[in-house]
Amino acid sequence: MPYQLTARKVQSLTSKPGMHRVATGLYLRVTPTLRSYWMLRYFRNGKATEMSLGYFDALTLHEAVAKSHTLRMTVKSGNDPLKERRALMVRKQSATFREVAKALIEAKRPGWKCDKHASQWESTLQTYVFPVIGDMDVAIVDTAHILEILTPIWTTKAETATRVRQRIEAVLNAAAARKLRSRDNPAAWKGHLDTLLAVVKKKSRVVHHPCMPWDEVPDYMPQLRANGSISAMALEFCILTSTRTSETIKARWEEIDFKKEIWTVPGTRMKGGESYRVPLTEPMIRLLKSVPRFEGSDFIFNGAKQGKPLSNMAMLNLLQGTQPDITVHGFRSSFRDWAGESTNFPSDVVEMCLSHKIKGETQAAYQRGDLFVKRRKVMAAWNDYLYSGKRSKVVMIKEAA
Repeated sequence: MPYQLTARKVQSLTSKPGMHRVATGLYLRVTPTLRSYWMLRYFRNGKATEMSLGYFDALTLHEAVAKSHTLRMTVKSGNDPLKERRALMVRKQSATFREVAKALIEAKRPGWKCDKHASQWESTLQTYVFPVIGDMDVAIVDTAHILEILTPIWTTKAETATRVRQRIEAVLNAAAARKLRSRDNPAAWKGHLDTLLAVVKKKSRVVHHPCMPWDEVPDYMPQLRANGSISAMALEFCILTSTRTSETIKARWEEIDFKKEIWTVPGTRMKGGESYRVPLTEPMIRLLKSVPRFEGSDFIFNGAKQGKPLSNMAMLNLLQGTQPDITVHGFRSSFRDWAGESTNFPSDVVEMCLSHKIKGETQAAYQRGDLFVKRRKVMAAWNDYLYSGKRSKVVMIKEAA
C-alpha cells in the first residue's frame, strides 16, 4: 500500500515549518510564516526536482494525491512535467497587465509577512491602474499610459502615487522577465519619469486626515449610541480606544481578556508589525458586552456576510451620512489634540496610546516597556471626557504610577 498520511495528520502539519512527506512523491512545504504548499518531488537522471502544485487550501488531500500521481506517470513516461509547464508559459505570446499583476502577487505572497501587504497591492492596482491598463496587452503599455494613471494623483496623493508607480514598475519588470515585453520600463523613475513628473518632497506627502474638533466629539457620541447598528458600535469602540480602522473591524473575541481588562491586537494587524495591548475601560467593556454575538463567527463586529467582519468602508459610510467632511482615522487626531490642549499627560504616553513609535534613539533605548499602566489612566480620562462632555482637568501622571 502506498505511503499516505490522513487528512487530519496533514492538517496538523500546517503549523510546523518544514518539508513534510505526505504520500509517495507528494510533500507539504510549510514556510516560516506558516504558508503551506503542495509540492511534487521526483527524480530525473538521478537529480531531485521539486514542483509546486499550489496552495494547501486550494487542493484537498485527495486532489493533491491524484495530481501528484498523474505527474509521476508523466515522469515515468520519460517526460519532465516542470519543463512542460515552463514551455507552456513560454509559448504564451501575450498576457494582460492584470494577468501579470495577479501572477506576481501570488508569487510574492509567501514572502510577505501578512495578508495586508497583498491586499494593499490589489487595492491600489484595482483603484488606479486596472481601469486604464488592466485589460491591455502588457507588451504595449508605454509612458503615456503611466502618466495617465499617475498625473491626477501625483501631487494630491503623493504617497499613494509613489506606491502605485513602484507596483506598476514591478509588474512590468516581471513581464519582461517572462519575455512578455521589452526590458524598457516606462514606470521607471530614475532617468525617466523623474524628467516628466515633479519631485514631491517627503514633507509634502504627510496626509492630515480631516478630524472632528476634540471639543465636539462628546456631542457626537450620543448619535452613535442612538443608532444601534454594528457599524455604529464599531465606530464608537474605535473612538473610545483611539485605534485604527483595521485594528477595530477585525477584532476577535479571543483577543479580549475581560478579567484583566486588556485587548491584545496581534502584530499582523498593527502598522508596526508588533502586538499591542489596549487597556479596556468600563465604557469599552460595557459596549463590548452589548455587541450581539453570531454563531460561527469569531469577529466582534460582524459584517453582512456570515463569518466575515465589517468592511473597511462600513464605519466611514456611517460617519459620512452625518459628518461628510470627517474621516474615521481623524478621531485619532481628535484624541491627540484633546490630550495636548486639555491635559498635561506626558507626550510619550499619549503617543504610545496611539501605538506610535517613540522618536529618538536615546529615548527609545531607555523606554522599553509599553507604558501600559500610565496609558490606562489616559484612556480612562479620554473615555470620561467623551461621555461627560466636560473638559478634562489637568492631569499629571506620577513616575511611580
